Amino acid sequence: MKKLILIPAIAALLLSCKTQNHTMENPQDWKRTTNIYEVNVRQYTQEGTFEAFEKELPRLKKMGVETLWFMPITPIAQLNKKGSLGSQYAAYDYTSINPEFGTLENFKHLVNEAHKMGFKVIIDWVANHTGWDHVWTKSHPEYYLKDADGSFHKASGMDDIIELDYSNKEMRLAMIDAMKYWVKETNIDGFRCDLASWVEVDFWQQARPEVEKLKPLFFLGEFDELENPDYGKVFDASYSWKWMHLSEDFYKKNLPLSDLKNLLEQYSKIGDNSMRAWFTSNHDENSWNGTEYEKYGDFAPALAVFSATWNGVPLLYNGQELPMKAKRLEFFEKDPIPWNGKYELEDFYKTLFALKSVNPALRGGDPAVTTFWINTTSNDKILAYLRKNGAREVLVLINTSKDAVNFKLEDDNSVGSYKNIFTKNKVELIKGSDINLPAYGYLVYEK
Repeated sequence: MKKLILIPAIAALLLSCKTQNHTMENPQDWKRTTNIYEVNVRQYTQEGTFEAFEKELPRLKKMGVETLWFMPITPIAQLNKKGSLGSQYAAYDYTSINPEFGTLENFKHLVNEAHKMGFKVIIDWVANHTGWDHVWTKSHPEYYLKDADGSFHKASGMDDIIELDYSNKEMRLAMIDAMKYWVKETNIDGFRCDLASWVEVDFWQQARPEVEKLKPLFFLGEFDELENPDYGKVFDASYSWKWMHLSEDFYKKNLPLSDLKNLLEQYSKIGDNSMRAWFTSNHDENSWNGTEYEKYGDFAPALAVFSATWNGVPLLYNGQELPMKAKRLEFFEKDPIPWNGKYELEDFYKTLFALKSVNPALRGGDPAVTTFWINTTSNDKILAYLRKNGAREVLVLINTSKDAVNFKLEDDNSVGSYKNIFTKNKVELIKGSDINLPAYGYLVYEK
């Protein structure tokens, strides 16, 4: 057995007691048990509006979704825009609503209804750049980086956006005021910060405490903490880009399982001051690099199981519950999700989200939780781990092979009475228990 996070037994017990007491008192404790569902308003419904999306809230609540992340809701710049509708990440104004989606009142109503149903709501915040005709280009051109000829500096690899100048103190304050606007006006619960590591870390260090004078917030940053450790000190959660890329290479290039485990150990060494967001798809990946099935094939569901059971927070892109096996959503054009009323993976995600929400062994970023590798007779093919918080446990067994695997458990830590979360069947596991998993199959047990 290899223990990923070493905590002395007494310290773990004290931390567990402290955490259990803290759970009742800390209004921000939801961050440790939540999941995140990314909403592309443009493509979610035929209407592509807040009002139309609001009708989906009961279904998402039933599926166990807890935090809604809305892609940018601000107006889109028209100058040098791409396609007929442009990119939602090329803002025209930081403090108004994209009329494509409705009105400010429509969004307020949506947030209020979501809150009544128990959802948290975060919005995409694009701080690194704006569109070419953002209102600041006229009122405050000094807020922008300039090329040698005095023209606005185009963002790397993207013709429709220009970069802001974070050496300008007034621009920073204006950006912070804009973030405050959405908290004050609409009572959102946080921000997903686009390309967070393209913005100087000291801006986020300045901005977060200022914005949080209004209320405690959840900050999800688009960066990988292995590459940007300083940013992890500011954000609640960050992207697991290295994992996403390596898991795709693992599937397509037949890499050894030890490569994945070694990377997971690197993430674990970061500690619990922040969390990682685990995912198999998002708006960028789906549109530009392929659906989760194009990238991972039949391994995709198993990776979704991993995302919901490893230390951190699971992130789901709208439409994955269908699933969208071959459908890439257009980025700059209207291209609705092909809903068919079936939601084939709704129960799959509902089961995983419920486990994440209620079993304390899956609390993200909680030092009271320990994570162990579980030894099997097929350690080269089976990703096996146990997460433990006091008497509560979650045991996960994933076949990472394209072939069926018969193996035995060879670990005292996987002994006991468990319940299969999908079948609800109870099982008694002993050292030496025989397990059979089909290609890319998985088992999740809890107690």
